[in-house]
Amino acid sequence: MAERSVRITFSNYKLSILLNAHYGAPNLIIDMKTIINTKYVKNLAFAAMALVSISTFAQEEEEEKSKFSFSGTVDAYYRTNLTAPNGEDAIAPGSSFANLDGFALGMANVIASYDSGDVGFVADLVFGPRGTDAIFASPMYSATGDIVNQLYVYWNVSESVTLTFGNFNTFLGYEVISPAANFNYSTSYLFSYGPFSHTGLKADFDLGNEWSAMLAVMNPTDLTELNGTGDYAVGAQLGYSGQFLNLLYSQGGFEIDYTGGFDVTEHFFLGINAAHFSQEDDGGSFTGVALYPQLATSDNFTIGLRGEYFMEGDFFGAIGASDADGDSSVLALTLTGSATIGDLILKPEIRLDSASEDAFIDNDLAPTSSLASVLFAAIYSF
Repeated sequence: MAERSVRITFSNYKLSILLNAHYGAPNLIIDMKTIINTKYVKNLAFAAMALVSISTFAQEEEEEKSKFSFSGTVDAYYRTNLTAPNGEDAIAPGSSFANLDGFALGMANVIASYDSGDVGFVADLVFGPRGTDAIFASPMYSATGDIVNQLYVYWNVSESVTLTFGNFNTFLGYEVISPAANFNYSTSYLFSYGPFSHTGLKADFDLGNEWSAMLAVMNPTDLTELNGTGDYAVGAQLGYSGQFLNLLYSQGGFEIDYTGGFDVTEHFFLGINAAHFSQEDDGGSFTGVALYPQLATSDNFTIGLRGEYFMEGDFFGAIGASDADGDSSVLALTLTGSATIGDLILKPEIRLDSASEDAFIDNDLAPTSSLASVLFAAIYSF
């Protein structure tokens, strides 16, 4: 094979390098002539090796940093009733979160995670009223129970199988605890009365061709620090191209949930959530559906509507009032704007809840079936 000689000349010596390509691997032959200052050459070689070492160390350090991530959100809001009293007699919709009046705090959410490729962990901590509401059933240990939202380790067994062990947010429903991940700031009845979090072991499977599946064995719903009952819950999920069918059985309660959405156009998205829950031994039931049409009017502003119909039976107790048979329903319409300014999201929102029973009160403190309220939220993500 052809040989090529490259000559590099310095002021006090001449270095001739011969590159000999043999069997695809270059051999380096160095012929040093007229070396006048050997010490200078050694120093030059040492400096080159030092630069290579520093560069390698910096690259390894950068790669190590890239495995660790630190993120989260901070949010606050202002909420006031239009058709009901505020202050001492203030009331709120029967769903979770954003139920305080006046200027109010959401939560600070701090997430630390580490991913080495095959294994990793997530430690998700919450501080503030929204965080406390999210883990309402768990604070059995005052030092930790009121701040841990998620705490789990995972193992990527293969490219298609991942095992997760610990406390993780629920796989059911369209909405989540983090206000930055929801379009609407206030939450739906479906989200509020489904599970929030689970503790256990789950296995996620990538089945290929946009299909996925999940199986889980967990503590009873929302018991995230320990079991304490001797009972266990089982869950399953089947997904295809962003559409998910979820199943959960926990302590005699069974829930089936569909969560999905479609990009109708480049700027118009339609999200969908539907679920049914029933508890054995007349423990109550609910059925609901929510649609989430969202229109992006610019790169920085989107407007969306959540239209939800939620009905309950057997005195389930979510809406706040029922007929003689324990049945009730509510239609909740929530119109939200979402404006993005860098890492800050501003969300003005107006909400109307209209129930089949007198679940609310008006400004004269008389029972009424409807409630109108407005809020303005600010969410910062980092």
